[in-house]
Amino acid sequence: MTRLGHNLALALAVTLTALAGKARAAVEIQEVTSPGGITAWLVEEHTIPFTALEIRFKGGSSLDAPGKRGATHLMVGLLEEGAADRDARAFAKATEELAAQFNFDIYDTAVAISARFLTENRDQAIDLLRTALVEPNFEAESIERVRAQVVSIIQGDAQDPSTIARTRFDRMAFGDHPFGSPHEGTLESLAALTRNDLVDAHDRALAKDRLYIGAVGDITPEELGLLLDRLLGDLPDTGAEIPEDPAFALDVGLTVIPFQTPQSVAFFGHEGITRDDPDFFAAYVVNEIFGGSGFQSRLMQEVREKRGLTYGIGSYLASFDEVGMVLGQVATANDRMAETVSLLRDLWAEVAETGVTQEELDAAKTYVTGAYPLRFDGNATIARIMVGMQTQELPIDYIATRNDKINAVTLEDVNRVAKRIYRPEDLHVIVVGQPDGLPMTE
Repeated sequence: MTRLGHNLALALAVTLTALAGKARAAVEIQEVTSPGGITAWLVEEHTIPFTALEIRFKGGSSLDAPGKRGATHLMVGLLEEGAADRDARAFAKATEELAAQFNFDIYDTAVAISARFLTENRDQAIDLLRTALVEPNFEAESIERVRAQVVSIIQGDAQDPSTIARTRFDRMAFGDHPFGSPHEGTLESLAALTRNDLVDAHDRALAKDRLYIGAVGDITPEELGLLLDRLLGDLPDTGAEIPEDPAFALDVGLTVIPFQTPQSVAFFGHEGITRDDPDFFAAYVVNEIFGGSGFQSRLMQEVREKRGLTYGIGSYLASFDEVGMVLGQVATANDRMAETVSLLRDLWAEVAETGVTQEELDAAKTYVTGAYPLRFDGNATIARIMVGMQTQELPIDYIATRNDKINAVTLEDVNRVAKRIYRPEDLHVIVVGQPDGLPMTE
């Protein structure tokens, strides 16, 4: 490991230690606007000479041009494969020599860029990252290498029961909308993509009119403002229009997809509520009781602990801007899936009908509020949380007030909302495998 690499590793370790204590204190967020008009949220932390930067471009793979499914995903995979006068190998070497870390990720609704760098190398690291974002090479050799990697992903997903189940659920729920298909595209759409398609995808997705930024570390507001203009100022002002969220189109039912495997997988759910709904916190708490994390949820207790039908089962709330969902997944042996699905439906109906108890509510609120500060375990994590807050249009004081909102949830609230969000009459279960006792639908 180089001296700088050792310094970065040490900085990360010290950061985790320093911010473990800070996690229980108020996180002081400042809104910063650069001279060029780029806005970011900043938490100054000058304990060590290290900064984490998190950038989101809203839109993600939903911005694929018609007939070009997979273009944005492939484009993002190429951002670290050479830029400006560096090829892929030279870019990787320069990153390592600076002891910097860059990550480029793609989601249905966002392109995510993460950067970590030491203060002593800040300028060089930002200049290097700028080339990746503004001047990617998209060389033919790199395109074919990354395309082959994506082909491998698509082929692997076609043999994974969990991915098959979720992909089918999305297709049935969202149809031809980009949310209804994997962002990698298909083997056919991927093979047809050209370099021009990638350049177009870059211009569509990486633009200044869809930016959300969080920064944590050894940097002042003035320094951050100048950094942002230097890093992002040369990107296009506007990108492609972000498509509206589709209506949720999946009705109640059971879909069984045959697949050669000793263990079936079920993905289940229906429409729920969005993050900006006034009932969201009550919904979050009741879902924690019903199917959230840990072994104390009802689903885990009834399906695993009491009956031994699975190693794990859970449910969660998910949403796009205008579409909310209650979703979950379970895997079990083929000869136990029918019983598992039947029990799931019964439990889904039961929580809607009878709600939860005061004891369950108190335990869930204690866990949820106690676990929240533990999320703030490092610069990069806090930066990601701040970006998430911005994309969800949460107020800048959300971290300080979030637990108060959880504690304000009453038993009347959660039981009213349980009837609203758990709707057995809408529950659709998709099973992939060879489940005994369930009729094949395909």
